[in-house]
Amino acid sequence: MVYPDGGFRRAIQYVVHRMRRLPDDPRKVARGVFAGCVIGFLPLPGLQFLAAWGLAVVMRGNVLAALLGTFNSNPVTTPFFAVMSLSLGHWMLGVESTLTPREVGRGFALAGRDIWNNIIALFTSEVTHWDGLIGFWHDIYLPYFIGALGPALVLSLMFYYLTISLVQAYQHARETTSKERSEKRHKLRATLAEAAARLMPKADRAETDAAPVAPSLEPEGGKAPEQP
Repeated sequence: MVYPDGGFRRAIQYVVHRMRRLPDDPRKVARGVFAGCVIGFLPLPGLQFLAAWGLAVVMRGNVLAALLGTFNSNPVTTPFFAVMSLSLGHWMLGVESTLTPREVGRGFALAGRDIWNNIIALFTSEVTHWDGLIGFWHDIYLPYFIGALGPALVLSLMFYYLTISLVQAYQHARETTSKERSEKRHKLRATLAEAAARLMPKADRAETDAAPVAPSLEPEGGKAPEQP
């Protein structure tokens, strides 16, 4: 769940390989990548695939490319991006709460406690509590979301133009290779046909070239013989 079996380099190569082989218009694939990358940078745990699919449909992008684009969010990139987004969001919203790993962990713990207590309150006489969730929303989630929007749009736009060039280059190379293979097949067939013609005996060739002529029942002059 944290580190791929083949390493992150192999995982990235696989995603890029799958992306460039998508049989679709390069700009449509790029729109899908843009949608997936934007959603991948945003704090939407458990909803990234669904949100990427919806945004790709709205943008008329390739849905599979959007799903692949969400893999920009991984255990290596997420911590650095989260710290940057939280810092930027706190500055943009003017939040003065202390931003330390301990405080962030405390915010998650309080929010999780409130969620668990409120679920129990649905089936018992316990009182619901919202203080932890409200603090988590104002101090962590909302600053993270707002702070992530700007960098997410900039980075996703870079991936958009990079994807167009990548897919166009691959499709052009594939068309060139396909054309060369087709020409080689035609030349091979012509060579084989010529060799077969040379190996065929002369008598057989004469019989093959000479088409049999059916005897005509009509006499010369074009008139049928008179009946007695």
